[in-house]
Amino acid sequence: MIQAGDIVKNFTLDDQDGHSVHLADFAGKPVILFFYPRADTPGCTIEACGFRDTFKKLQAAGAVVLGISRDTVKAQKKFQEKYDLPYTLLADPDMAICKYFDVIKPKNMYGKMVTGVERTTFVIGPDRRLLHVFPKVKPEGHAEEVLQLLKR
Repeated sequence: MIQAGDIVKNFTLDDQDGHSVHLADFAGKPVILFFYPRADTPGCTIEACGFRDTFKKLQAAGAVVLGISRDTVKAQKKFQEKYDLPYTLLADPDMAICKYFDVIKPKNMYGKMVTGVERTTFVIGPDRRLLHVFPKVKPEGHAEEVLQLLKR
């Protein structure tokens, strides 16, 4: 599992518009990479809208915000448009990057064990070194929590 201090490998995923996005595109800037289980579900919407509402402050801190889930490009686009999300959403339907960041975990859903994305945020430094991991994120107020970390 990747840990604070490790160099994050470059990766490429399609964004909500079907364009290839590479982590290396953001060299020299801190990157907030937040993983969420599924677009347009209650907790994910709260978290995504929190990043939307804090976006200008995060940008002022020099950070890039990237949301990522197992959803398709089409689902990410619909989610972005519905909630006017001003940042990039990445589609990882084959879960390659989710697995690299070790966010695929067993979950109990209505008494049945399933495998899904555990809500987790990674703050990656300008040099692609992992600075901080927020595991098992609670959606409410999380974007502000990330902003406070960046200000330190």
